[in-house]
Amino acid sequence: MQREEYRRMAALEESMWWYRALHAGVLQRIQRLGLVAGSRLLDAGCGTGGFLRYLKLSGLPVLPQGVEYDAEAAAVARDKTGLPVAVGSVNSLAYAEGSFDVVVSNDVLSHAAVDEAVALAEFRRCLVPGGRLLLSLPAYAWMASAHDRHVHNARRYTAGSARAALERAGLQVEAVGYWNSLLFPLMLLHRLTAGQTQQESDVKPFPPLLDRLFFAVTALERALARLGLGLPFGGSVWVQARKP
Repeated sequence: MQREEYRRMAALEESMWWYRALHAGVLQRIQRLGLVAGSRLLDAGCGTGGFLRYLKLSGLPVLPQGVEYDAEAAAVARDKTGLPVAVGSVNSLAYAEGSFDVVVSNDVLSHAAVDEAVALAEFRRCLVPGGRLLLSLPAYAWMASAHDRHVHNARRYTAGSARAALERAGLQVEAVGYWNSLLFPLMLLHRLTAGQTQQESDVKPFPPLLDRLFFAVTALERALARLGLGLPFGGSVWVQARKP
């Protein structure tokens, strides 16, 4: 990404509603895996370390580490978390086969610098047999906007296309769906109007009241997800897959 986008991420990923919602949703899915203490987890494309910090503060007894292509962002992540964060590409992970019980990757597979098939093969290689891959991906090609250009997104997904990509990589898809569904009409309105010409990404401070309201809506969505309820659309796709 552009240097300015990493700096925006570093400044806002612990306070902006969207990041907090993303991190809470991913943690909820990790907790459902029933991992044993000491399970090894890789955040692949960890950016400036927001999710790693959130995971560390959660107290979940896993051993997390990250890998990030941008050296400056990796340094920020190390400082922010106190965890191991390597500099490297998801297209060529410098880990032995079967190094991790879980690989998490949030909004990375969609990036222009990422070779989808190669990265998925690397995730699969680095997992133990039975290990899990958790992805979050931007939804719908027709939702592409100026935001995608600023953060260098080259592709967007549907639940079906995400499932197909993981199955081609030899992974068993256990669950797939959408999140950020309740706010999707507002997101759609923004992306198809002002979002086409804006001079910056959507990563920016929101008015405090609006930020709290949006996060509360996503919290309601997570509560519904715990009951097995979800909508067949949303701003992002999530996938849980297993290495055979």
